[in-house]
Amino acid sequence: MPVEAYVVGVLLLACGVWAWLQDEEPHFAHEEAVYANKARFWLDGTPDAGWGLYRPVGLPALGRLALAVHDDVGALRVVALLLSLFTLTVVYLVAAQWLSRRRAVVVMLLLLSGLGFLRRLPEFLNDIGATGLLLIVVFLVVRTQEKKNSRALLLLPFVTLAAFYLRYGVVGNLLAITSAAVIAYGPRAWLAQGRRLGLAAVILVLGLLPHFVYATRTTGSPLGIIFWATDQAERRFVGDGLVYYVAIFPYRLAGDLGAVVMAAGLVAMGGAIRRLWRSHRPHGGELRMHDRRTAFLGMSAVLICVVLGLATDGEPRFIYLSVVLLTVLGVSETADRVGHWASGVLAAVAVLTAVTVLGTAQVVAHGAMPGPERLGASTVPVARQLASDEPCLLVTGYEPEMGWYSGCDAVTYSQYRRMEPPPHTRVSLVLFERGRLQPGPAALKQLIGGRETTTRRIPTRGAVGDATVITLH
Repeated sequence: MPVEAYVVGVLLLACGVWAWLQDEEPHFAHEEAVYANKARFWLDGTPDAGWGLYRPVGLPALGRLALAVHDDVGALRVVALLLSLFTLTVVYLVAAQWLSRRRAVVVMLLLLSGLGFLRRLPEFLNDIGATGLLLIVVFLVVRTQEKKNSRALLLLPFVTLAAFYLRYGVVGNLLAITSAAVIAYGPRAWLAQGRRLGLAAVILVLGLLPHFVYATRTTGSPLGIIFWATDQAERRFVGDGLVYYVAIFPYRLAGDLGAVVMAAGLVAMGGAIRRLWRSHRPHGGELRMHDRRTAFLGMSAVLICVVLGLATDGEPRFIYLSVVLLTVLGVSETADRVGHWASGVLAAVAVLTAVTVLGTAQVVAHGAMPGPERLGASTVPVARQLASDEPCLLVTGYEPEMGWYSGCDAVTYSQYRRMEPPPHTRVSLVLFERGRLQPGPAALKQLIGGRETTTRRIPTRGAVGDATVITLH
């Protein structure tokens, strides 16, 4: 059977898992709702509840196009599917260049079977799509050095800009990739690019100029939005994310088989770094380009975990690129170790991994998704009952979700304290029995401020219980 048939099979498997998981989590959770609200705001002006300046504009721009075709959750989730298929395809094409086409299929399957990856496959988020673009960046860096390809170098800023506007958080990834590229290939190799390197830098700066201008106007600094985005990290201390990555590595990222393969990738990286170190010593000999590539890919993977672990809280979706790079190295190392048994071993891994995809999907459906859905069983019916054709504002601890399903604007109680209530707008304070970020009796009385109110109770079957809605007049 031709390799292309296996590739199509993996993509169809991803589509099937995506479709099945939609029934297990049919409602938007917090992060998805934020981007969905902005997409709908650009479509018809519905309030963009939960949106912050630190959010990147790429995903809602794609969502705006999808909503113009069909205005519902499914249309936005299709965008997520297309981004996932894009990334899986990029993984295959890049791995096929570095390994072989059949081994690239194994890499695709291993990535798809990972618990961290599969959990976010059905959701309207930007992490998977950004991973595909970052992998292209890594590929272009390698091609620039191995093939001395000037076109690859000039393509780098355009792909980098696409990744940045899709997800601002790629800045940490790009910093790690740049550091690894300088260490692995040496400063001289990059300085030898001369004018082409300078031209690529100019293109990158020009592409970032609109962002810098906007950031300066809104925050007072060209880097204000980037720093603001970092400040949103829910970390308990600096390095919180790094501790988390060490604790979950590698099973929670890649599953059983993927964990073994990623560990093999670390072994390959270690050997390449030792050879890189020896090459700098007297009589160390010339280092093969393959070893430089292995060192570059491995160091990029590790540095991404370190940089993001220090800058943000830990989330598997933040370090998908590390999973991809270590999986590529692991498949290569495994094949080299087993020698002439490589074809049989990798075929067995591929079959087991395909079965693992289905098992992991069950874990996601019955282990990870019920929590958000139990919350949605409280927030969604309440939001739908509060929907109105008139201007409305909901004050709640679940502002993005409530905003999407009601069509109203929505803010947290903390935000409402700092704002002037908008005129000619129905304001409703929404409290749940076990809700988050809710005021106590004294604070609630202060928020009402002596205004006349109408109170009603809306029963739900969700995790945070029934809702009490206090509408101000």
